[in-house]
Amino acid sequence: MSLPSRPSLPTALVLALIALGLAACATSGPGLEPAPAAVTPTLPPAFPPQDIVGRWGLAAYHKEEDRTRTESAAINQCQQPYVITLGPTGGVMMHLADQTTPSELRLKGAPGNKTYIGPADDPPGSQQDREVVLFDGRVLILHWMDSEVQGRYGNMVYVRCGADGARRPAAKPKAKTAAKPKAAPKPVQPPIQQQPPLQQQFQPPPQR
Repeated sequence: MSLPSRPSLPTALVLALIALGLAACATSGPGLEPAPAAVTPTLPPAFPPQDIVGRWGLAAYHKEEDRTRTESAAINQCQQPYVITLGPTGGVMMHLADQTTPSELRLKGAPGNKTYIGPADDPPGSQQDREVVLFDGRVLILHWMDSEVQGRYGNMVYVRCGADGARRPAAKPKAKTAAKPKAAPKPVQPPIQQQPPLQQQFQPPPQR
């Protein structure tokens, strides 16, 4: 009995799978791999870290219509201010989300005149960053990049307490007090004239 001229069904299935595998390799070569996501370049921030050092009243809002009211609430928190200081390597000491102790963060500029505050090792706009929505010297508003954190915390509003960072007026020179007029010197009493004895005062005229 002669063998069949065509391959059996299992052999044909194997050949088909091999052909599919070769086709997949041909379409997924090194030159066709998806390009990695572009990293946002780090640019100079819109303002130096020294500009946000100081004491701040802190509050938060979720709706834009609550912003003005939140700024007023932040001012009331100046009784227990949030203090931002310079870090040991030129950053600022602030808290990350759910962090109980502050860490040194960097101000990172990005295209579009954007500024972020976050860990120095992360590119601008990373998950742990906060975007600077507004900074006018007195009010600082930050938006969390992590949507889950933003949903819990909302936009952070910092209002500067007192005269921190404000231009202080030059000290006025003290007015000179008018000198008191010197008392007129007491008149010097002339020495008492010695009166001659009576006998010298009334000498009789000489007799002729």
